[in-house]
Amino acid sequence: MSKQFSQSHLLGIKDITRKDIELVFETADNFKAIINRPIKKVPSLRDVTIANVFFENSTRTRISFELAQKRLSADIVNFSASSSSVSKGETLIDTVNNILAMKVDMVVMRHPAPGACMFLAKHVKASIINAGDGTHEHPTQAILDAYSIREKLKEVGGKKVVIVGDITHSRVALSNIYCLQKLGAEVMVCGPSTLIPKHIETLGVKVEHDLMKALQWCDVANMLRIQMERQDIKYFPSLREYSMLFGLDKAKLDRLNKEIVIMHPGPINRGVEITSDVADSKHSIILDQVENGVATRMAVLYLLAGKQD
Repeated sequence: MSKQFSQSHLLGIKDITRKDIELVFETADNFKAIINRPIKKVPSLRDVTIANVFFENSTRTRISFELAQKRLSADIVNFSASSSSVSKGETLIDTVNNILAMKVDMVVMRHPAPGACMFLAKHVKASIINAGDGTHEHPTQAILDAYSIREKLKEVGGKKVVIVGDITHSRVALSNIYCLQKLGAEVMVCGPSTLIPKHIETLGVKVEHDLMKALQWCDVANMLRIQMERQDIKYFPSLREYSMLFGLDKAKLDRLNKEIVIMHPGPINRGVEITSDVADSKHSIILDQVENGVATRMAVLYLLAGKQD
């Protein structure tokens, strides 16, 4: 392939270029055609060994990466550790060096500490893919989200996207903001003031606390779940009140004078940030996001493998 990814790692959307994102999209288009064939495997990463190192629980992201790796014929090593056993950077390096001693070429890592993947990339000789580091970034989720918008609306540039919910604790929100802006979209965040980070306007996003105004403004609404596991204090009175003010249901959609695209990175708290009749409606591309997750992750793995000596 003549075009090449500009980085040896995928640590965050902030570190890559618009051309990188577009290259992932083009590559994912080819892989999407492959995974819809009867024979879904290609030998692109045969002889490449990938370690999935998850220090934090994950179901969807982990399965998506594993499926992408198997479709590319890579060899896979799976490693799990409770976050409590990994409290120091030295332990993290020791753990990964043990895996690299098995001659691993790439590491897909999820870790509760922001910046853990960046720290790792400086200390080990392997391509690192950030599968989520604390509340910092989740780059492959942002790429698959933007790819899904492009697929549905033909392009991302010029579109208005609102991200609704727990922005403060969401690595998905930050990566989406960076990715959408690099592709020329306008971004708004919406939620209770307690769940919107101070000074987020400095990232060039609009802030709205009225969900109906945000929905009238947007072409796409990306609904985030409330991340109870990251909250050490109460940020709103009750889930019922949150759902009344910021949950998306059919009645609110019907009040709009236009159609919008509904997204959700999962897992869905049905009845809280989104109701089942909306999640399962024709407006929703949630299942497309899941399918596109495999194709875009295949593309990232393939492009990073091409950067290796």
